[in-house]
Amino acid sequence: VLGPFDSWLLIRGLETLHLRMWQHCVSAGRIAEFLQDHPAVDQVFYPGLPRHPHHAIARKQSRGFGGVVSFTLKEGSLEAAKRLVTGTRLFKLAESLGGIKSLISHSAEMTHKTIPAARRRAGGVNDSLVRLSVGLEDPEDLIQDLCNTLDRIIVKENDYSRKLETC
Repeated sequence: VLGPFDSWLLIRGLETLHLRMWQHCVSAGRIAEFLQDHPAVDQVFYPGLPRHPHHAIARKQSRGFGGVVSFTLKEGSLEAAKRLVTGTRLFKLAESLGGIKSLISHSAEMTHKTIPAARRRAGGVNDSLVRLSVGLEDPEDLIQDLCNTLDRIIVKENDYSRKLETC
């Protein structure tokens, strides 16, 4: 049973939940769109993207597409993903789905680390799979952080021929 203070905190949080969820969805959608066009990104998993195989179902069943975006890197290595998740400035490295702060996690080294690599890959958890839990920060700032990190750590190290116009 919740105490009076915990109950008050819960009620206070529920009053703005719809506004926070709307912002999570809007920001995650903008980030997913950016990621799908970045040359260092292989696949983006976000039901808000029309290319997602379950986009029509998600659109029919919900008012938004959520604040979690996952993606894999073209360089499908553990090392590339580690460089990315430790190179961002606004996204904090953590396993939680977060809250108001944006988080980044590397599934193969965090949430799924105890699963043998072959079994993990068979289940769709690629070595370079990265998960973002998008918070309430300005989406343009979050995109800039990802763009800078991808370009600095991933693109330049692999010498992709790309004009860095997205940053």
